Amino acid sequence: MGLKKKGKYWYGTDTQDVQAEVVRFSQLNGYPATRFSSPVCPCGSLTFKLESDEEVGAARRVCATCGAVHLMGDSAQYADEAEFEHHVCVCREEVFQLLSSVALYAESSDVRWYYIGCMCMGCQLVGVFAHWKCEAGDAEAFLSAT
Repeated sequence: MGLKKKGKYWYGTDTQDVQAEVVRFSQLNGYPATRFSSPVCPCGSLTFKLESDEEVGAARRVCATCGAVHLMGDSAQYADEAEFEHHVCVCREEVFQLLSSVALYAESSDVRWYYIGCMCMGCQLVGVFAHWKCEAGDAEAFLSAT
C-alpha cells in the first residue's frame, strides 16, 4: 500500500511500510538503518506487546498469542537494570507487528544504533517506538536474537 500520513502520524498495511518509516526516521536521526528483521515467536505468532527502557538500552516483546516473553537483541545483558515501560498506540491498542533494525559502523557489520519499528494491529499506525545507541557487535547475531 505505501505509507500514508494522517495528521502527524504515518499509517501502513505491512512490514514494508514499517521498514519505510524506520528508514525515514533513522535517516533523520543521522544513523540510517540498513539491516532489518521481523521477529516471530516460536508459536508462530507475528504480533507482540512491546516493553522497553531506552536509557538502559533494553527491550522485550510479549507474544500476543501465547504470552511468551522474549528479550530483544542484546537486552539480556541489561534486563536486570531496566525499568521496562509498556508501549501503547495513540488508539490505545497494545499489540503490534515489530521490525528490529540496526545502523552499522562504516565499513563494518557492527551495530551502532538499534531501532524498533511497530505497526499497530488496531489502527495500522507505523512508527519507531524505541531506539538507542547500541555497541552490540555483529549485526547478524544481534538481529537473530530479536
